Amino acid sequence: MNNFVNAHARHDDNRNTPRGVFSRERSLTKLIAAILAGTMLLPLSACGGSDSDTSALSSDSASESATPSESASPSETPESSASPSDDASAQSDANSGSSNASGAAVDMLATLPVKGRAPKTGYARTQFGAAWSDVDHNGCDTRNDILKRDMTNVTFKSGTHDCVVKTGTLNDPYTGKTINFVRGQHTSTAVQIDHVVALSDAWQKGAQQLNADQRLQLANDPYNLLAVDGPANQQKSDSDAASWLPSNKSFRCQYVARQIGVKHKYALWVTQAEKDAMTNVLSGCPGQTVPDGGGVVASAQADSQPAQTPEPAQTTQAAPAPAQTQAAPAPAPTQQSGGDVYYQNCSAVRAAGKAPLYQGQPGYSRKLDRDGDGVACE
Repeated sequence: MNNFVNAHARHDDNRNTPRGVFSRERSLTKLIAAILAGTMLLPLSACGGSDSDTSALSSDSASESATPSESASPSETPESSASPSDDASAQSDANSGSSNASGAAVDMLATLPVKGRAPKTGYARTQFGAAWSDVDHNGCDTRNDILKRDMTNVTFKSGTHDCVVKTGTLNDPYTGKTINFVRGQHTSTAVQIDHVVALSDAWQKGAQQLNADQRLQLANDPYNLLAVDGPANQQKSDSDAASWLPSNKSFRCQYVARQIGVKHKYALWVTQAEKDAMTNVLSGCPGQTVPDGGGVVASAQADSQPAQTPEPAQTTQAAPAPAQTQAAPAPAPTQQSGGDVYYQNCSAVRAAGKAPLYQGQPGYSRKLDRDGDGVACE
């Protein structure tokens, strides 16, 4: 017993020696190292269980990282810069009035309103001003301007400052034949000036809503006028495309396209039958364009009308227009006597909407045809 006590005492004494202290420190160090080692093993085992997720994430990351590199690559740069240039080009086309004016006829036809024909009530030729007025102030009337424009080998009556056409050659667009024009009482009617969109047709399809100046312009606008075969012009009368087309089939596409251009220019509409006829003609020439020279007046009149509406002076002028004043006595001169139509003077002819009168037409007389060229009340 004493020996055990003594040995335990020596053991306690050894614990307090420097060697004992060092031994305890080593044991504590090993214990801490073991704990740390165990702690590090836990994350490693967790990472090992997510290889598939990590692979998928890496794939997504690679895909995401590829996107910036593709957008930044030189090959993609032109595409991103092409969009602004395309937009600029489209904007340029939209702002180009001339290109729109001479665009495809089928496209412009699609923009025309489709309505029924309005009543002809109130129509008179004088609603469109005096026949063949010198609206461009060049000293020549509109009829002679168009004869000069559309014919070749033109000669002029002496002393008229090249304003009165004496002879010329017309390649008639309506019939396809060649006409040798000679001014005279029995020959002038061979070539007549046609309103491509007849004034009566225009009146029933929107021209009633134009002001007096715009109707005067429509009646004398070279864009709406052609020198043509006289009998063909008489046959057409005031027909639209649904009821009359030129016998020269090779000209029908151009004819219809010009009608579309005029109606677009003056904000006139078409009937459904008229549109169908035009569409049928253009189906044989889908590339047909609207002739140059139109497409701007429609927008101009839209700008001018609001300014004219509040002006009492212009409103007053529209009501007592000279044309309407002359229309009152028109019935008396046009009364038939013995089956013939008689006009006292050219004012009565214009009031009845019959000017100009050609030789052979009811009401024509040499008294009205002062220069004896076969065309009265020009």
